[in-house]
Amino acid sequence: MLKKAVLACALASVLPLCAQVKITQGEGKVSVSVDGKPFTDFVYQADDYAKPYLWPILAADGTAVTRYWPMDKTHEGESTDHPHHRGLWFGHGEVNGFDFWANEQASHTKNPGKQIVKNIKVKSGGKEGTITCDIEWTGGGNVLLVEHRTMTFYSGETSGPTNRQIDFDLRLEPKTKVTFGDTKEGTFSMRLAAPLEYEQKRGPKEPARTGLMVNAQGKKGEDEDWGKRSEWMDYSGVINGEKLGVAMFDNPKNPGFPNRWHTRGYGLYGINPFGVHDFDKAATQAGGVTIEPGHELRYRFRVLIHPGDAETAKIGEKYWAWANR
Repeated sequence: MLKKAVLACALASVLPLCAQVKITQGEGKVSVSVDGKPFTDFVYQADDYAKPYLWPILAADGTAVTRYWPMDKTHEGESTDHPHHRGLWFGHGEVNGFDFWANEQASHTKNPGKQIVKNIKVKSGGKEGTITCDIEWTGGGNVLLVEHRTMTFYSGETSGPTNRQIDFDLRLEPKTKVTFGDTKEGTFSMRLAAPLEYEQKRGPKEPARTGLMVNAQGKKGEDEDWGKRSEWMDYSGVINGEKLGVAMFDNPKNPGFPNRWHTRGYGLYGINPFGVHDFDKAATQAGGVTIEPGHELRYRFRVLIHPGDAETAKIGEKYWAWANR
């Protein structure tokens, strides 16, 4: 009887380690591991820092699905365009005249804003872990708004052992009258690894570019997807002989849902709730959004890294299961 009790205690101590999310505060970043494997870092201090980002982001098998450059310049075959495309980030190109999109020094932006991360709290867990923080969007020495962010990371027990999953809850609290301008340069966005790109006329040819972009309506590629409204978008390709994909979900409760997408064949894609006329020259409705102090905007997104493409990963089913919770 005693042996059984000891065995039960031993198993109880081991089982939580098989499915856990560990979040560790470091210097200038917070590291996230899932089921004992590195997943990503939330970087909020770095050289040429202007906004926080998640980088690198790894699939369950350890493959990086984000471009390394410009944070790591040692990887051959990557394009070196757009130094402000860093991992996964949230920013917009026109906020009260300041640029929170291409705001790194290397981008030579005329009026760059800066996002300053404060009040970081982390929580590890058996099935999920969280990072919460406040992010001050500053321009001209003034705080324009405070973004209250919660990022939830899930264990394989919750998201599936071959998947990786992050939920974002972003509440934007203005400190003055704030206008998000009508521009394509935004907003919740990701720059993907070179093999997930479409083949480009210029730039490196190796590794092979194998990208496939598809939205909820079955539209494929930049020509069909760019600027269009959709509930979700999936970007997949072959890395190291294995097919991998990254899906982004737009929540039905988000303002403007379903929102437009800023998609490029060179590995950029993101949800843009504010741009209209850059995407549709014939649009009659006004673009941009204005919020006054005492009010807030709230956006919720999900990012899912999965094996296979959108069809084999059943992204449509996964999206609606999430959206209808």
